[in-house]
Amino acid sequence: MPPQPPDVPAEKYGKDGKINPGFIASHEKFVSIAKEGKAQLVFLGDSITAGWGSKKEIWDKAFGVYTPANFGIGGDRTQHVLWRIQNGELDGIKPKACVLMIGTNNVGADTAEGIAKGVTVIVETIRAKQPQAKILLLAVFPRGEKASPNPGRDKLKEVNAIIAKLDDGKNVFFLDIGDKFLQPDGSLTKEIMPDFLHLSAAGYQIWADAISPKLAELMK
Repeated sequence: MPPQPPDVPAEKYGKDGKINPGFIASHEKFVSIAKEGKAQLVFLGDSITAGWGSKKEIWDKAFGVYTPANFGIGGDRTQHVLWRIQNGELDGIKPKACVLMIGTNNVGADTAEGIAKGVTVIVETIRAKQPQAKILLLAVFPRGEKASPNPGRDKLKEVNAIIAKLDDGKNVFFLDIGDKFLQPDGSLTKEIMPDFLHLSAAGYQIWADAISPKLAELMK
């Protein structure tokens, strides 16, 4: 498989060189949810976003009032989310807000600048397709147990510093809640992130609490 640039829309392929069937099945499901036209709040992202699906109680309590839709797919990189929103996931709905967090799966393959470029094009695409929607752009969450040495986390800090500049105070709002998951020494615990990447129920509760005040503002 040729490498996929982070800022060029692409479908997700398996090791066999064929399009990943789970990716397409999820995408088609999301397109049909969008076509229903009901969702007022859309979450876009990878497995960390998809994980809300198994935390229904926290999700419903925090976001249920907004008619939310979860468009997270495990393993997605920036280029995959970009492809999805250019191919129907933002058609037929008029959400008031989108919550976007993407980029952690790009860390192995791409530079910080490249990942930030991918996020930037996603934000521009959401703006073009849904000009009325406010975008809550989240800093990519910290990963890996220790604060240092942690090249993956260091790269994501660079990404976050670049995408923070997309905040225009009007349509795009950048929010970095990463520190809320960390211990005072900068480490992650298994109680919050069992594999130092994906969140536990306690982690999802922290996420919900951290963005709820801003979301309430954006959903007015």
